[in-house]
Amino acid sequence: MAIATVSATSGGHGPVLGVVGWSGSGKTSLLEHLIGRLAGQGLRVNVVKHSHHDVELEPPRKDSARLRMAGAAEVMLASPYRVAILRELRGADEPSLLEHLARLAPADLTLVEGYKWERIPKLEVFRPSLGRPALYPEDADIVAVVSDTPRPDGAGGLAWLDLNDPDQVLAWLQNWMR
Repeated sequence: MAIATVSATSGGHGPVLGVVGWSGSGKTSLLEHLIGRLAGQGLRVNVVKHSHHDVELEPPRKDSARLRMAGAAEVMLASPYRVAILRELRGADEPSLLEHLARLAPADLTLVEGYKWERIPKLEVFRPSLGRPALYPEDADIVAVVSDTPRPDGAGGLAWLDLNDPDQVLAWLQNWMR
């Protein structure tokens, strides 16, 4: 997959920050906390979540699924509570992160979970107990690490944040957004 360059402040989606790390590291729990606190302060936060799995967002027998399976290119499911657009790629290339960002409504901040290969500023959630290597030594786009262990030698000038203190991460994020 080609590396796309996404400006950290391009478009109406506010700054864009990737959140990367291995499965089970705590990315989603951290994001829940950050989004909840930021939204509570009146900020609009968008999220793009990448998955390697075949995601099924609707029960297979519902009308919207039946129409999509019948061949519709896109199905918009709209209600008074939420709107979802399901697009079948049917063998076409996966849209780029930039294309996804262009479809989002304006926001104060856009967080991107996954997309490790994208050239965007990233926050790594690193839990050494998982037995997986840190990403920051090989990824110059990682600007901070959130971990449950102290900063190791060789972490350079990266911000090193405490995974067990999500408010510390929130303070860092708010400063980063300025």
